[in-house]
Amino acid sequence: MSLSHFPASIYCTSSSDSLMIASNVKKKKNSTALCLEDYKERIKNMFNKVEVSLSSYDTAWVAMIPSQTSPQAPFFPQCLNWLLDNQLFDGSWGFSDRHPLLMNDALLSTLASILALKRWGIGDDQINRALQFIESNIASINDEKQHPPIGFNILFPSLIEYAQILGINLPLGATSLDAMIQKKEIELQRGFQSNSEGWRAYLAYCSEGMQKSRNWETIMKYQRKNGSLFNSPASTAAVCNHLKNTDCVNYLQSVLEKFGNAVPTVYPLDIYARLCMVDNLERLGINHHFKEEIRSVLDETYRYWQQEVEEIFLDPTTCAMAFRILRLNGYNVSSDPLYQYLEDNFENSLKGYLKDIGAVLELYKASQVIIYPEESVLVRLNSWTGHLLKQESSHFRLYADKLRSYVDCEVKDALNFPHYANWERLLNRRSMEHYNVEETRILKTSYRSHNLANQEFLKLAVEDFNICQSIHSEELKQLSRWVEESKLDKLKFARQKLDYCYFSVAAMLFSPGLSDVRISWTKNGVLVTIVDDFFDVGSSGEEQMKLIQLVEEWDIDINTVCCSETVKIIFSAVHSTICEIGEKSIKWQGRNVKNNVIKIWLNLMQSMFREAQWVRTNTVPTIDEYMQNAYISFGLGPIVLPALYLVGPKLSDDDTENHELDCLYELMSTGGRLLNDIQTCKRESAQGKLNAISLHIIHGNGVITAEDAIKDMKVIIEDKRRELLRLVLQEKGSVVPRDCKELFWKLNKASDLFYMKDDGYTSLEMHSIVNAVIKEPIVLSELLVDSQ
Repeated sequence: MSLSHFPASIYCTSSSDSLMIASNVKKKKNSTALCLEDYKERIKNMFNKVEVSLSSYDTAWVAMIPSQTSPQAPFFPQCLNWLLDNQLFDGSWGFSDRHPLLMNDALLSTLASILALKRWGIGDDQINRALQFIESNIASINDEKQHPPIGFNILFPSLIEYAQILGINLPLGATSLDAMIQKKEIELQRGFQSNSEGWRAYLAYCSEGMQKSRNWETIMKYQRKNGSLFNSPASTAAVCNHLKNTDCVNYLQSVLEKFGNAVPTVYPLDIYARLCMVDNLERLGINHHFKEEIRSVLDETYRYWQQEVEEIFLDPTTCAMAFRILRLNGYNVSSDPLYQYLEDNFENSLKGYLKDIGAVLELYKASQVIIYPEESVLVRLNSWTGHLLKQESSHFRLYADKLRSYVDCEVKDALNFPHYANWERLLNRRSMEHYNVEETRILKTSYRSHNLANQEFLKLAVEDFNICQSIHSEELKQLSRWVEESKLDKLKFARQKLDYCYFSVAAMLFSPGLSDVRISWTKNGVLVTIVDDFFDVGSSGEEQMKLIQLVEEWDIDINTVCCSETVKIIFSAVHSTICEIGEKSIKWQGRNVKNNVIKIWLNLMQSMFREAQWVRTNTVPTIDEYMQNAYISFGLGPIVLPALYLVGPKLSDDDTENHELDCLYELMSTGGRLLNDIQTCKRESAQGKLNAISLHIIHGNGVITAEDAIKDMKVIIEDKRRELLRLVLQEKGSVVPRDCKELFWKLNKASDLFYMKDDGYTSLEMHSIVNAVIKEPIVLSELLVDSQ
């Protein structure tokens, strides 16, 4: 039980005990609030500055550049001093808390640092200690479990050859040296045989490992506007060792001006890092705390998108992420830039050659955000990326820019839960459980960024989740009392789905300030389920007509009306719920919307009565007649439409009667109805009930099979889903507030998840998922242990 909801009797022992308990509760709540504010403040500061770890490997290559005026001296002596000052206790360079599977990374960085010091004839003691480290750990190069840096099989042997030229006696056995040279030759032979553009880009990226055999002028086609090659200081420094390229030098000088006496392994990283922050905050469910900061990032990213900035468009991961996040946040971005990452084009890119599964995953996510019929690029992108991700992941373990224990989990998650069926709170919980607070990524060397992963994100997410969940728990208890007091549990013919109804809203509208929406949504959901069963199996035609008559007359004393106990219970519950919504709407809308909600309920009951009449009279409607009625009888109207008045924005009667709102409602309900009909057609046929599938077969003159009908329905569902998302995201010409439009998309997600595999609404398999969202708190200490 939440500390803020102790029953009153606990406080009635004595005045001193009462004061002490109240004081302790207040202290705990204040302490939690202070922690949350502290986390939020730290995260807000991260938006202002992108930090990335320094790279001894790249710094060593920059240190090796000779002065243009005095070739016997270094161009950047400060980098040499940094190497001297930053050798680790064990003689290596790199992270002191390196991952045990990153030993080859440490060997590469250490050997590069040795070469830099030796080239300029300084640091003999440091070199000797470093050689001892290499001798002690060289066996790791043959350990298949190690995660090698990009290009390791080319770079490490090349550095050994350079060391021999400089007269360094490396402690390597002949066997180890031969094995490394053989790996290098095999990789070079395979690449030259392919002669692909991706291979050529890879060689250019590993320029420092091809010192003897490079035509340096040809690799300059990979130079970017900022002067770098691939935003890599090491690659850029390799060019500077052979060509006097002013732009390369200016790039390296700008990096050193920013970071001091050393350089990172990739720069710039700002756009990608800030997009990752936004993505992580959304996935963890805490983005609502940083609306202004996120809007600023997205506005800036959109400007860069319009300017076709290289930092976005030359990297598939950044481009895909920017497209997805911008589009889902209402920015008008074209999918055309993603043409360059269709399968054949992607294979000819650096990340395509590397089979970077992280980039493929981002492209797959982007491909799901289709909102226009003509977006064939996203359809094609979805096809090949989805196929690749479904293959055995062990074939694609080179993640290029990531060393993450949870990449496989992310892939599985993306495949199992497409965007249109991914409920926020389920996604949030999975993301917390898979979050790595000490995430290390790997390019030619490993790097970290506090903007990409940190404990503050996870701590705030867990606290926020558990606080919301405690509120949800109390709301659910309140709703359980309502069911009993309304005698709804006495209706034996009706499905009792309180937990599922509450879960469907708490999993997506979880903010503490949206309590009125959750209560309205759940009560109406429970009542829709009961009324659906009432018209299906729980009543006679006379009772059905009586219920509709009572709603039409409305202001009556139910105790004076001659009707069955079932009708009395249902009408009383509907009546009290609508009146309650009307009273709450005064706070949100400044007026009572009771009459609007009555109309919504009447439309539903009349549509359900019409279907019941078809069954009683053995009437076979046309498909159009069925669908015009069925999207209403599906029952989402009383759930979503009253909620519009309680979510925040003010709506006039003109707004609620607007064509745009009608379209949103019809698109959502039609898709949901067809999903339901596909999953329940066998059961309903056995019960003698008609639905879209059976009607297509009946009106198909013996030509259309059930499989044909289902295939056609799935195409319609997909079209409705895309059109719904387009209307939700559209800002130009839209009169319905975004917060209101989001309700339709969220309820559409509910239908997609419930009917993803079977008739999920009547399946017990949802039980554990419901508990995970509204009953089982997250234990932070367990997550922190797991993420180490």
